[in-house]
Amino acid sequence: MKVDRPAPGEELNTSGDEAVPRQAASVIVLRGGAERLELLLVQRTPKARFMGGFWVFPGGAVDAHEGEGDTSHRLAAVRELEEEAGITGLRPDDLVKFSQWITPRQIAIRFDTHFFLAAVPDETRVTIDGDEIVGDAWFRPADALDAHGRGELDLVFPTIKHLEQLAPFESAAALLAYASGREVVPVEPRVIREGEIARVVLPGEPGYEDGPQLEV
Repeated sequence: MKVDRPAPGEELNTSGDEAVPRQAASVIVLRGGAERLELLLVQRTPKARFMGGFWVFPGGAVDAHEGEGDTSHRLAAVRELEEEAGITGLRPDDLVKFSQWITPRQIAIRFDTHFFLAAVPDETRVTIDGDEIVGDAWFRPADALDAHGRGELDLVFPTIKHLEQLAPFESAAALLAYASGREVVPVEPRVIREGEIARVVLPGEPGYEDGPQLEV
């Protein structure tokens, strides 16, 4: 059975036991102020077992010492941003919560990822380690999507959907104004079967509520 849209690097769960999502945090780094909107994407090493070679927002799993709840996600976000992009000076309270995505229960490796916005000055320097992260670039959301469409930029499903949501904003300031104080509702995509093809659907899309789902 072919899966046409789950994030590359994630396999369907064939064990029969639903995986518990691991807590994680990701940072959508913004620059451009009131003039424009550019976002930072970093490239994971092709050697990585999970999402190898793909361009993503900086982020990773919450460590046990970072505790629980919203504070733990903010601490993890700041730490991962420093580790993967060398960006320092941000405090947990500087981050603006934007979204929460939970990997479909039909996927073997699952995360409950909290996405945050973080605005930085245009002159902010990005420093990657060349090991876990092997590339970095700033993109307008629409330009990243266009590059992906041309086959020049490998993106995973959640990144694509976030870029589509962010593309209409004309500036980083406008995006932050929209996100500040907004209620964040968790999004849990589902994998549904259409004949011999399985695809990922989001809440509100046809088939999400009553489509035939793949069983774990």
